[in-house]
Amino acid sequence: MERKLTAKGEATRGRIVAAAAGLMYERGVAGTSTEDVLAAAGVRSPSQLYHYFGDKRALVQAVIQYQTEFVLSFQKPLLSRLDSFEALEAWRDAVVERQAARNCEGGCPIGSLAGELADRDTRARGELAETFGQWEQAIRDGLASLQDRGELDPAADVDELALVLLTALQGGLLMTQVRRDTTALHAVLTATIDYLRGFGLMPAA
Repeated sequence: MERKLTAKGEATRGRIVAAAAGLMYERGVAGTSTEDVLAAAGVRSPSQLYHYFGDKRALVQAVIQYQTEFVLSFQKPLLSRLDSFEALEAWRDAVVERQAARNCEGGCPIGSLAGELADRDTRARGELAETFGQWEQAIRDGLASLQDRGELDPAADVDELALVLLTALQGGLLMTQVRRDTTALHAVLTATIDYLRGFGLMPAA
């Protein structure tokens, strides 16, 4: 049975996870040692880290959960308000502006972890696939709301369209990280939204 933490314990654990997430986003999982995490979190004793996580693998799992919550907390509110293609464009603009504010560094927190771990850690790959599934579902729900409002053809496959949009987003985020500008990200999301418009219903004459 999982042990319930005190408020102080929760705060310490949260501080360690946040520090680990920041370092792993910046340096990668392999480039982040437990000593680095302890120093960044202001935790003196290695025993505290192992008390909360057991090993680095458990810490990486906690980081995946942390980054999942971080990414979806930004994405879901925008996607839940899709009531027009203009709202979809507003989502695109918010994504582009977020990358510009980061000086186009780091890419996607989830995509970065996937690029490093997917071929090395089967369990992490499964957890990351689940995260992408949640993200894809959030997009699907947004597109379904467009369908419910009569903006999308009822016959449109929103599952497939959500996958197309998420895949385009991931590619654009990677190109933004490499090129250090948001041109590719904006272009691919605009092209994908234009593709989605092809499934829209024309207003009655």
